[in-house]
Amino acid sequence: MVKAHDTSLEGDGVVMNQAKVLETIAKPYGARPAISVGTEVYLTYRQMADKVACLAGGMQAQLGLQIGDRVALAMKNCGDYYPIEYACWHAGLASVPMNAKLHPREMAYILENSGARVCFATPDLAAELTALIDEIETLEEVVDITTERFDGLLAAAPIAVQSVEPSDLAWLFYTSGTTGRPKGAMITHRNMMSCTMNYYADIDQVTPYDTMIHPAPLSHGAGIYGVAFIAKGANNVVPASGGFEVTETLDLIAHWPSCSFFFAPTMVTRLISAPQIHDADTRNLRTIVYGGAPMYYEDTRRALDILGPKLAQVYGQGEAPMTITGLSRRIFEETENPDYEKIIATTGLARTDVEVRVVDADGTELPIGETGEVICRGDVVTPGYWRNPEANAKTFRDGWLWTGDVGSFDADGYLTLKDRSKDMIISGGTNIYPREIEEVLLRHDAVLECAVIGRPHADWGEEVVAFISLRPGHKVSPAELDQLCLENIARFKRPKAYHFQANLPKNNYGKILKTELRQVDQEILAKSAAD
Repeated sequence: MVKAHDTSLEGDGVVMNQAKVLETIAKPYGARPAISVGTEVYLTYRQMADKVACLAGGMQAQLGLQIGDRVALAMKNCGDYYPIEYACWHAGLASVPMNAKLHPREMAYILENSGARVCFATPDLAAELTALIDEIETLEEVVDITTERFDGLLAAAPIAVQSVEPSDLAWLFYTSGTTGRPKGAMITHRNMMSCTMNYYADIDQVTPYDTMIHPAPLSHGAGIYGVAFIAKGANNVVPASGGFEVTETLDLIAHWPSCSFFFAPTMVTRLISAPQIHDADTRNLRTIVYGGAPMYYEDTRRALDILGPKLAQVYGQGEAPMTITGLSRRIFEETENPDYEKIIATTGLARTDVEVRVVDADGTELPIGETGEVICRGDVVTPGYWRNPEANAKTFRDGWLWTGDVGSFDADGYLTLKDRSKDMIISGGTNIYPREIEEVLLRHDAVLECAVIGRPHADWGEEVVAFISLRPGHKVSPAELDQLCLENIARFKRPKAYHFQANLPKNNYGKILKTELRQVDQEILAKSAAD
């Protein structure tokens, strides 16, 4: 059993199980759509609850899975994603969602590290993963969800929702691993419930007549937030493509009433930069919740101008799923607030049951306005990483999650993130935060995306380098960007070099990979020296 920090509630915690929540909501709203694919209803709530109970029975009787076992999901977004995940919870198992865009070798590491006994897979991934069974000791079977084997599991006798403790493992979330092997953050049933309730408290309200559309991977933040919509009997829609395509997204907005999304900021940028957005019918759009990476002020402002005040922002990590600070939909609607522009440039207020501090290296809380590392604690925070005591010792101290993010609070309690601590540039003994420079560069109409990194320098320690991706049909010179920087920030922060690329490298969740950009910069330097 996984014990969370400061656990006080013990005993029968079945109310914490999201599968029990599904069973309860399916009674009054059984005829309402639960899962839709494209514009067609795939399962009603009654059908979903029945399917989940039978599949859970199949997992228990036919696969021999026992309470506490881990079950991996190697699946693109599809109609059966949530039924399989809820069946895991119904049977008292822990789900291990894996991003479908990962390389099979990356999935192999997660399968081995998690000790998953079974992996459910979409047909595009099943064959390659089946070939790994002999080399992964705990993995017994890969179930292709389009086969008779899966149909047989669905034909099993239903079982009752298994009783779980609040501190039992529900979801094993593996970080993106941009700086090494991914770590499995243990998300308990208590964590899941806290995240769900915080959505209603701090982001937006949900009714059975609302819709959540899922172009973003259900293995990540979208999957977490979809749980909040299922808990209220709302419709969860998977695009027919299984992913994010602007035209398809706009068509779904026009079709489904009162629809919300979880987007990475890069998806918001793609949506509002698409030519067809200006003629699209977005009246059904309720809320775009964005998070997972910084959203630059200029992009936020453009989104508000095009879509209206239909945004909500969340700041969190896999270790505290989507729930550290946030800006609710209501805050974005308060356009008459004299501090509106300042507020929407922040990452918001501490969430309802999360305590957030900014501290120095020793953990001493810093005064308002001073910059330090962001730490937090609360029921949403993971009790730790799966089988990784070294990482636990570094990241969790005295019940606090040390996020690795650098930020500061203002007098009204709004948190502004400067950067990841590892991305901070130190030049001539002075701290330079890349995000500040990126915000300025994005003010130029020609700049679509940018990323600022530090390059080693013999005299100054580091110097500033900017990577730029331009909007189609636009041009800009380094001299113009220099002038823009000199008009807005101190001279020493101005980039000493600009690299123009058609696309900036991103991981599977849309975050720009600065590690790769540092390598590219060094390759450019080496080539220049050779020439």
